[in-house]
Amino acid sequence: MKKIRTYRTRFKKDIVAEWLLPVKQSNKVLILCDGLPVVPGKNDLLDFFSKQGYWVFYPRYRGSWESGGSLLARSPHLDIIDVIDGLFKKIENLHTGQKYIIKKPKIFLLGSSFGGSAVILTSQDKRVTAGVAFSPVVDWQAPSQEEPLEKQYDFLKAVYGMGYRLKKSNWDKLIRGNFYNPIKQVSLIDGRKLMIIHSQDDKVVRFKDVKKFVKQIGANFYPLKRGGHLSARLIIQPVWFKKIKKFFKV
Repeated sequence: MKKIRTYRTRFKKDIVAEWLLPVKQSNKVLILCDGLPVVPGKNDLLDFFSKQGYWVFYPRYRGSWESGGSLLARSPHLDIIDVIDGLFKKIENLHTGQKYIIKKPKIFLLGSSFGGSAVILTSQDKRVTAGVAFSPVVDWQAPSQEEPLEKQYDFLKAVYGMGYRLKKSNWDKLIRGNFYNPIKQVSLIDGRKLMIIHSQDDKVVRFKDVKKFVKQIGANFYPLKRGGHLSARLIIQPVWFKKIKKFFKV
């Protein structure tokens, strides 16, 4: 299997991102919004979208992995907005020092689970054309069968160590429900910019909560009978990429 060599850059000093150029000249940009917890590794998606003609960026939220700062000190979707700000400036390949300019970037978002929340909230930014979220968390106060928030903090610290620099007080902001929570911003979200894919047998994020949320915001919705907690990697499958390409109108 061919090894994919990605580039590195930084946004607002703290945020480290992997990225790839499009294989042909383009102003299309895709930002991958990661789930949590994960070990970073989306070279397949970076390579796929590069070959589809996208500038594709895979940032680490502040306080996670290579990025500086403290996780959840501020809403993670604001980190994605900081990345968007940086797309309108010169982008440096830190390996070589070479800098690039994207002329009039057309910005798309892709994420799942925790990253689906980032997609939904960041879509409020007028510079975002559209976003796709697989199995997104839409309400942090909704019960989760497999990953209750009250237990996840200790799990993160034990299993991932300094991969996530996280204070309990910041994690508790999710539990209280007024922070990084799409359900609290329903009136501000334009569902026409969003495609949401969710499975009825998801035991991490309940289907009924997502279905209700989708109806409230008027998003494009693809419910599945089976599939569990879906990964954004589904987008590589021809049946899904065809739908999403049509939704992106590219």
